[in-house]
Amino acid sequence: MKRLERRKRRSMEKYQDAALSPRERAEDLLEKMTLKEKVGQLNQRLYGFRIYERAGENVTFTEEFREEVEKMGGLGVLYGFYRADPWADKDENTGITIGLSGKAYNALQKYVLDHSRLGIPVMMSSECPHGHPALGGGLLPVNLAAGATFDPEALKEGYEACGRQLKSGHVELALMSALDVLRDPRWGRSEECYSEDPYLSSRMAAAAVTGMQSEGVSCVAEHFCGQGETTGGVNASAARIGEQELREIHFPAMQACCDAGVDGVMAAYNEIDGVYCHGNPWLLRDVLREEMGFQGIVMADGLAVDFLKNTEGDTLHAGATALKAGVDVGLWDESFSRLGEAVEKGLVDERLLDEAVLRVLELKFKRGLFEHPYMEENMLEAEEAGINAASLKLARESAVLLKNERQVLPLKDHYKKIALIGYHAADRYAMLGDYTPPMPESSCVTVLSGMKNEAPEGVSVEYAMGSGFNQADGAELEKALKLAIESDVIVVAAGGSSSRFGGAVFDENGAVSKESGSLSMDCGEGMDSAMCHIPAAQEELILELSKLGKPLVVLLIAGRPYCIEEIEKASDAVLYSFYPGPMGGKALADLVYGNCCPSGRLPASLPRHVGQLPVYYNSRSSSTAAYRDMESLPLHTFGEGLSYTGFSISDVRTAFVETEEKHLDGDSGIRVSFRIKNTGDQEGTAVPLLFSRRLQGSPVPRVKELKAFTRVELKAGEEKEVSLTVKRSALDPVKVPGRRTDRADRVLLMLTEGKDECWKEEILL
Repeated sequence: MKRLERRKRRSMEKYQDAALSPRERAEDLLEKMTLKEKVGQLNQRLYGFRIYERAGENVTFTEEFREEVEKMGGLGVLYGFYRADPWADKDENTGITIGLSGKAYNALQKYVLDHSRLGIPVMMSSECPHGHPALGGGLLPVNLAAGATFDPEALKEGYEACGRQLKSGHVELALMSALDVLRDPRWGRSEECYSEDPYLSSRMAAAAVTGMQSEGVSCVAEHFCGQGETTGGVNASAARIGEQELREIHFPAMQACCDAGVDGVMAAYNEIDGVYCHGNPWLLRDVLREEMGFQGIVMADGLAVDFLKNTEGDTLHAGATALKAGVDVGLWDESFSRLGEAVEKGLVDERLLDEAVLRVLELKFKRGLFEHPYMEENMLEAEEAGINAASLKLARESAVLLKNERQVLPLKDHYKKIALIGYHAADRYAMLGDYTPPMPESSCVTVLSGMKNEAPEGVSVEYAMGSGFNQADGAELEKALKLAIESDVIVVAAGGSSSRFGGAVFDENGAVSKESGSLSMDCGEGMDSAMCHIPAAQEELILELSKLGKPLVVLLIAGRPYCIEEIEKASDAVLYSFYPGPMGGKALADLVYGNCCPSGRLPASLPRHVGQLPVYYNSRSSSTAAYRDMESLPLHTFGEGLSYTGFSISDVRTAFVETEEKHLDGDSGIRVSFRIKNTGDQEGTAVPLLFSRRLQGSPVPRVKELKAFTRVELKAGEEKEVSLTVKRSALDPVKVPGRRTDRADRVLLMLTEGKDECWKEEILL
């Protein structure tokens, strides 16, 4: 048998030998490839949802697909084969359902393999900003909601579940929003950020990458870099910031993903200091590869390489510039299809082309595509993969209680009749965020169904819409007022929406057109806003209901931090939920009725008015904004959040700890230990946050910087010992090469829980 095996191995090509490393196999295969075949591996030109037609149970491939395979000598990467949403124009009747996924994928892969001289399989890529936007795809709450949990482990488990579904569908590349830091809430894609804080963003990004890749699916972390701080919050506009800001705020999440072993990175649309990210070798080579140690593939964003025509003149030179800058794989662009021509004309060295191809091939070998190119069965259902359970946990932990006067929440049994009012109570898509597939009613729990299903015995819930999403409706208002008058308590579900299911018009890169006539969205990609208020019709509805004098609870469901000062003044209680996902209605009902206790904390500050922006908590101490006509501080700042119970922190101690402690990674640090107690009469979760502030040195210190956090579950009256540790190096200023940096000798440490600063102490390092 051993002799037979040796003979078999001698007869096969080196790259076909699974006993060799992915790198060795990729190097051998690369030597055998023509220039045309090499270029083909770096192209991702096709929109996967456009390459097939479905009639009943039969899927046929378009001539465009066949021509592309012929032109490229195979196919390197295919985007969005399973994608289904209004932009893709695919639904249950025209798209790839879970039941058809195995048959359709295998037919596609067979065609590519049959028309590849060397038998190189295609690698599938799919969006996964908060789950899989495919028919039957499972969804989590959006990133901003995940950030509000301050629970990296829960997010890791969520992406493990998503990874199981993607892996079962033979998706090898998950395009995951992980790197953008929310510095301007006017940005329509605010929901894709974990936080305004770099440390929290880093922890959550690393958890997401670790969870997904543990299931055998490679992550492409997006976007690198600075897209969360573009001019005026406008998508893809210039990031007008310097290197110090980049290194302190926008690089840490990328470094955390590199440390977690991320396999891919997507470059950002924007330019930094006049240089497009896709054409920036300092960013993609010097920083990303040399400084951060990244070894994977760099993917372009949709059509972004073609945008380099603005500086390079045409697509030929644009492709050459992007490759030289460090982009490995295109997306929908013409430029990368001309790389062979660019090599032949001497615009780019073939050696750089080979480096990019090698990285793509190595990843294909790493993911086992050559040994297992076909699906054995269809994709897992979301519930089978465990996505629904993970989604519910994140949704419960993410809602932030901002106000609770007269202890209206949780709703007591003596509120026998609840008036549930608002567009968001019954619309499932308003809870889900952008990049959402068609979702049957049976797969979502709306606020209305959740409130009815979880209502205590003897409590009734009646519904009236009150207004449209962004249009007042006199008849609906009258119904809502009548219902409210007849009820014991009013619960309003209101907010924003990224739903594409209201007639939106799309640009070629999938963003919503600025001229879109959609009546159901004010957030999402392409929906940047100069004002950060919920639609006026909904705000007016809340203000009218407040005049009735009934207890008023507002559930805000949103994709960005809104200005809610007037709404908050008019309400007795405010529970803020960033798009909580398909289980959001059950999660919010559980919180409203007191089946569980709110533990979410704001991942980003809420402004009083857009004129205050920026209002992130960690500005530099040189910022002394004091307006003549309004309060300069935000309405609510990062880390705030109330509970139904109370917590006290006592016996705070600090100690220096040494390098032998494993979690310090060879660095020394400071441990802050304390006792934390649940002082109320119900179980709850505290979220203590440890901040620091440098008291001297250059560059200018920030007012406050998050350095550590944890979640502590406590039964009524229970007390626990807790420790938080910060590395010594994390207390020093971030160094920019060639600039003066002074090591911090004195720092102020601060410990908070919810809204309260519990302790602070100056530390001499």
